[in-house]
Amino acid sequence: MIFDWLFKKKQTFPDFWNEYLNTFNKNKSNPEAISNTRFVAFDTETTGFNTKEDRILSIGAVSFSGKTIHVNDSLELYLEQDVFKPETVKIHGLMKTGSQEKIRELEAIKTFLTYIKNDVLIAHHANFDKNMVNEMLSRHGLGNLKNKFIDTGVLYKKAIHIIYRDKDKIYTLDELAKELNVPLEDRHTATGDALITALVFLKILGRLDKRKHLNWGYLMVK
Repeated sequence: MIFDWLFKKKQTFPDFWNEYLNTFNKNKSNPEAISNTRFVAFDTETTGFNTKEDRILSIGAVSFSGKTIHVNDSLELYLEQDVFKPETVKIHGLMKTGSQEKIRELEAIKTFLTYIKNDVLIAHHANFDKNMVNEMLSRHGLGNLKNKFIDTGVLYKKAIHIIYRDKDKIYTLDELAKELNVPLEDRHTATGDALITALVFLKILGRLDKRKHLNWGYLMVK
C-alpha cells in the first residue's frame, strides 16, 4: 500500500545503545584541551582479517588522560567463540575453551560501549579494529561507532615527517615500540597491545608537542 510507511513501527534500539549515543549530545563547540581529554587505547584479537567472516575473540582497552595511564581502569573481555580457527591460536593463544571467562558477543558490546562512552579511541591500524567492531555492532542491528579515532601508525609517520616515497610504508606495533623504547610485554594479548599502543601514542604526542603540531586536526584519522 502506498501509505504503508505511515504505519510502520518505528525502529527501537536497546537502552545501552541509546545511552551510548546520548554521550555525544553534549555541547562540543568548545572541545576540551588535548591534555584534559580522556583517551581509550584498545585492541582486538580476532580469528582473522576478514571483517565479514571472522570474529573478535577478545577486546582489551586502557584509559588515560594527560600523561597518566589509568591501569586500574582497564578493560579485558573474552568472547565465546562461535567461529574457531585453530591455525590462529599460535598468534593470540586463545583456545575455544580455556581458563578465561567468556561472554556472549552482545554482552561484550554493552560493556565496551559503556567503557568508551564518547572518548577518543586510539588503535594501531585503527581501521581494522574499527571495522571489526562495527561489523559486530551490525550483527545486532546497531549503528557504527561514533567516536573519534587516532591511528598510531599514521600519527607516527606525521611525527617523523616521512618523505613522500615512503608514504605507503606500514609500521608494525613492534617497530614503533622498538623505535620509541616501549617494552613489548604481553604482546598479542588484547590488553597488552592496548597498553603498548597507549605508551606509543604518548611518546609520539611528546614529539609533536615539541614541534607545535599538537592539535585535533593533526591527530585525527582522516
